[in-house]
Amino acid sequence: MGLLNIVVKSFKEPSIRKKILMTLLLILIFRVGCFIPVPGLASGALDGLAGSGLFSFMDLIGGGAMSNVSLFAMGISPYINASIIIQLLTVAIPAFEKWQKEGPEGRKRLSKITKYTAVGLGLFQAIMLYINMRNSGGSYFSTDFGTGFMATAMVFLFVVISFVAGTSFLTWLGDKITEVGIGNGISMLIFAGIIARAPVWIGNIFSIAITGGVKNNDNTVTTVADPLYLRIPLVVAVVLVFLVVIVAVVWMEAGERRLGVVYSQRVVGRKIMGGQKSYIPLKVNSAGVLPIIFAMSLLQFPVTIASLIKANGKVANALNDFNGTWWYILIYAVLIVAFTFFYNMVYFDPKEYANNLINNGGQLTEIKTNSRKVTAEYIGKIQHRLTWFGSMFLAILATLPSILGKVCDYIPGINAGSLELWLGGTSILIMVGVALETINTLEAQLMMRHYKSGKGGFLKR
Repeated sequence: MGLLNIVVKSFKEPSIRKKILMTLLLILIFRVGCFIPVPGLASGALDGLAGSGLFSFMDLIGGGAMSNVSLFAMGISPYINASIIIQLLTVAIPAFEKWQKEGPEGRKRLSKITKYTAVGLGLFQAIMLYINMRNSGGSYFSTDFGTGFMATAMVFLFVVISFVAGTSFLTWLGDKITEVGIGNGISMLIFAGIIARAPVWIGNIFSIAITGGVKNNDNTVTTVADPLYLRIPLVVAVVLVFLVVIVAVVWMEAGERRLGVVYSQRVVGRKIMGGQKSYIPLKVNSAGVLPIIFAMSLLQFPVTIASLIKANGKVANALNDFNGTWWYILIYAVLIVAFTFFYNMVYFDPKEYANNLINNGGQLTEIKTNSRKVTAEYIGKIQHRLTWFGSMFLAILATLPSILGKVCDYIPGINAGSLELWLGGTSILIMVGVALETINTLEAQLMMRHYKSGKGGFLKR
């Protein structure tokens, strides 16, 4: 079924149309909240953080909420970090592992622990943001409360409570989208935040083509390409690479290795069961965007803490300078590969696949010996090869903007420091992944409605 056909048929179904409209309404609430200012703070208070390091990524997935110093300035990053922590602890804590395997009830417990952890991380991050703004030396705090200790305490409470409340509300909003809307709520909020920045990217492209520079939040202009004969090729190259990355991500997200399976025949009563052929799909990129986020968080953690404590300190400046080196790019790529293997080691168990297959009377068509050990070893070998391919793809995808920026810096007349925002492989991976997941969800719901209604020919391809 074509993409447009799926969307049209979805709007024709009343129940699915209601879910789509509810999703759009909740996303609209999210976008409105990105422009509600925090009481006691002036605009531009977080510009220094929003333009560098991990916080630039937070501002990206938050749709510019940090740049706007809004209630949603911290976005859902505390919840994302809490989810990562709980996932890692699931391996180390037997109780968490048990709950994960218990089904809906166990996952509900883990979800509750994740939310409490997110509130704790959000509180810590909000306090550190306040300290950063205090140490930056700017006049970012309102004097409406007066001066002195009590006035400072009031501003501190307003700022911290506003940031934590905004993050908690976004977590609730994501759960609500999952409950009454289409797709995963948290993913949809991230998707909406990234898409909301598209007009800025398009405006920057046109600005470079016309004037050779881009306008910053403080109304200053950064020159990207000076002569006209450099502007047009740069803009064309940016657009082409952007399209190539999208095609590559779509291809990778849909890529899978199918292991052929045949089930033996057995007699159950008067019926002969089995004998049919099937396959086990192994995704090329089963880890998704998580290895990139893991690697980014680990590399940016020292500079983030240093920047939060003192934005222009010697340690923060030294770490920021290291972020622009070839060594940083190399370490970033190695960490992505390592975290991809770690994720698959934790969440992919070849023995479990082999046990389930043999217990159901199945056998891989690609091996002759139908033993659990041989089957598990073969599945593990195939997955290991796929992991190598997927991890290298993720590493190239994540480091490509930085590599292109470094290469362009050697060309006189070009300052490509902002290329990462336009070609960010992480953001493209998220957008494509969420879009494909949403389309698959709509198609599955249409299929379910079709079978329930008993209508024929509803989903003919």
